[in-house]
Amino acid sequence: MVSQSVPLKYAYFPGCVAQGACGELHLATVALAGRLGIELIELKKAACCGSGTFKEDSQLLEDTVNARNIALAEELNLPMLTHCSTCQGVIGHVDERLKAERDRNSPYFHQVNDLLQQEGCLPYRGNTQVKHLLYALIQDYGIEAIANRVTRKLTGLKCAAFYGCYLLRSQKFSRDDNPFHPQAMESIFTAVGAEPIYYQGRTQCCGWPISSYATTESFKMAGKHIQEAIAAGADCIVTPCPLCHLNLDSRQPEVEKTIGQQLGLPILHLPQLVALALGISPQELGLERHVVSTRPVLQKLGMG
Repeated sequence: MVSQSVPLKYAYFPGCVAQGACGELHLATVALAGRLGIELIELKKAACCGSGTFKEDSQLLEDTVNARNIALAEELNLPMLTHCSTCQGVIGHVDERLKAERDRNSPYFHQVNDLLQQEGCLPYRGNTQVKHLLYALIQDYGIEAIANRVTRKLTGLKCAAFYGCYLLRSQKFSRDDNPFHPQAMESIFTAVGAEPIYYQGRTQCCGWPISSYATTESFKMAGKHIQEAIAAGADCIVTPCPLCHLNLDSRQPEVEKTIGQQLGLPILHLPQLVALALGISPQELGLERHVVSTRPVLQKLGMG
C-alpha cells in the first residue's frame, strides 16, 4: 500500500460505456477520486479497447490498438486506471502478452510498434501497470484508509457483488484476487459498513457478450443471477463493470419478461457505493439515471 502522504495519481481510461450509456459511472469515479484526493489525468486520446471483439477479426488489431492506449499512460509515467472489468480484462491481457513478447524480443513485439510508428504514435514499452479501480482502492489507497474516511456508514445494507468474468480470469499472471473465490469487493463492503451477500453467480458471466446474437439466453443468465442474489437476501447488486451493469440494470425489465418474474433489484456501480459512504450525494453520483430505481437502497440508508 502506498503511504497516504504520497498523493495517488493515475492515467485514467474511462472507456466508452462510462462516457455513454453508463455516464453515471464516470461521474461517480471522478467524484470518489476527488473525495479521496486521487488525481486522475484522463486519457482523452485513448480508443475503445474493443471489449474482446477486435481479436475476433485480428489479434494484431486488438494488441496494436491497446498498445497505443497503454503508451499514452506510459508517456505520462503513470499507471493506467480502469473502472470497467471488460476494459481491464482486455487491456490488462494485452499488456501481459506484449510484455512477454518484449522479453523474448520477438518479431511480433516489433511488428506492433512498427504499426504504431507508421501512425505517428508512441511505441509501447511495457513499463507501467494497468489497474482496475477496485484494486487501486484496496492495494494503493488501502482498506483501512477508506474505512477511516467513511462519514455515512452503510449499516444494514446487504450488498451482493457481481465481479464480471473479465476482471477475474482474463489475465494469467497479474491476478489481484482468487479468480473463483474473490474477496476484494466484499472487503470494500465491510469497510464501508455494508454486509456482504454471497451467491453462486457472483463470479460468473452476466450474459452481455452473447446478448447481440443469443438475447434470450443472455437475459436468462442475467435473470438467474439476480434471482439468486434476491434469494440470498441482497438489497442490491454492486458491480465493477458497466457492461455487466447494462445487462443487469438497463435490461432488467426485458429480463423480467423473459423469465416471467418481477425482480426490481437495484444495481450499483462500485464507486457509487463507496462514494455514498464518504458522504457524496446521490445526485452527484447519478443514482437517478438507473433504469431500476435505487430509491430502496437510499431509503434503507435513511436517505430516501
